[in-house]
Amino acid sequence: MLTDHARAYLHHLCLELPPRPTGAPGNRAATDFFAATVAGFGWEVERPAFDCLDWHTDGALLLAGAEPFEVFPSPHSPACQVTAPLRVVETIEALEAASVAGDILLLHGAVAREPLMPKRFPFYNPDEHQRLYRALEAARPAAVLTASARHPEMAGALYPYPMIEDGDFDIPSAYLTAELGAALAAHAGQPVTLAIHAERCAAQACNVVARRGLATARRVVLMAHIDAKATTPGAIDNASGVVTLLLLAELLSDYAGALGIEIVAMNGEDNYGVPGERLFLEANTSRFDDIVLGINLDGLGYREGRTAYSCYNCPPSLTAAIESAFAPHPGLAPGEPWYQGDHGLFLFNNCPALALTSERAADLMARFVHTPLDTPDLVDPARLTEAAHALKDLMVRLASLLL
Repeated sequence: MLTDHARAYLHHLCLELPPRPTGAPGNRAATDFFAATVAGFGWEVERPAFDCLDWHTDGALLLAGAEPFEVFPSPHSPACQVTAPLRVVETIEALEAASVAGDILLLHGAVAREPLMPKRFPFYNPDEHQRLYRALEAARPAAVLTASARHPEMAGALYPYPMIEDGDFDIPSAYLTAELGAALAAHAGQPVTLAIHAERCAAQACNVVARRGLATARRVVLMAHIDAKATTPGAIDNASGVVTLLLLAELLSDYAGALGIEIVAMNGEDNYGVPGERLFLEANTSRFDDIVLGINLDGLGYREGRTAYSCYNCPPSLTAAIESAFAPHPGLAPGEPWYQGDHGLFLFNNCPALALTSERAADLMARFVHTPLDTPDLVDPARLTEAAHALKDLMVRLASLLL
């Protein structure tokens, strides 16, 4: 029965609702669904809200002479309609020395080797990325085109992918493949036309926080991000994690232990401003010492391989409790540590943390994540059911240790 619920939840989140980027109608529908479902299992539910930026696009057009090039608007880019000379740079030093004000600027080669972290991203922001933003804003091109090679570690399987994805960057931008970028570079110095059809819209979204257990300070926090890129149904990334939390909420519907349990549908992991994560940090500024264990579910349930778990900052007694609780579940196995998910919220605050993902996460990133191919058929609902049962066993074990 629980596996049937998992299958139905996946279908609803991925195929019945619109796409789930933060602030979009599908995102609001997803948080409504999550809140109503966990409340139906007797959990106390809060929905802390935040302001964010929704974005709509009807695509982009690029012409070099009469030759069209396939381009895509960078997420959150402003609209534009401009004809101007094409200027091409391949290094940040060349950009800093260039005179490109009012021109259309193409970044390719070394300067476009990886996606940029957003200007105000709080957790990881290399100096080189900030330097490139400063150079672009100082150069004042009319628009920016980026042509980057594949980069599954940071961009998933999506190709081409946006090098710039930032609602705080106000120069219109679009992206294309590295191969088309090389062909476009042959038109350097010639007038090209770029039209980006897009609109930025003020919006609101929310996290969903569900609680059970006695009103004590000590608690476990479990989270999974409910948002997804606009380019994908987001089954592995990360409806599967959200569904596992819903299954766990059902399994713990009668829980009244001394250990507080919080289940969080986090909203913004795939958003340039990580607004839900910022809100969670603000709400817990003085409360991280109360967290016995923070648990992040992201990318689990793949039909091939097992569910991999990894521990961070855990004392030996806590690691032993996790291993003992998971040992009866053969579909769970220790995995390699990874740091690109929301368990970083706990690590930055010196909390013990546990992360669950798929054993073949690297393969998923390279083939499916952030693309239209990330569909429910990749997910085995029985694996989500097993993970939910294992997490319930862990919650019971941790509660007993605190007696």
